[in-house]
Amino acid sequence: MALSFIGIIAIGFFVAGLFEVLDYFIIKALLFSSSGALFFIALNYALKNESKKNRPKD
Repeated sequence: MALSFIGIIAIGFFVAGLFEVLDYFIIKALLFSSSGALFFIALNYALKNESKKNRPKD
């Protein structure tokens, strides 16, 4: 799932640069906010992840 988001964001930067619309504020805001949202989603999953011990109880 994260790889899909990263691919979409990277393609968004590439296409925006290709069509020279990366200089517009709304395009920058959209791409950077999606990158920030992806960071916070990944951080949320990382904090929720619990370490599991695979040892039987003694």
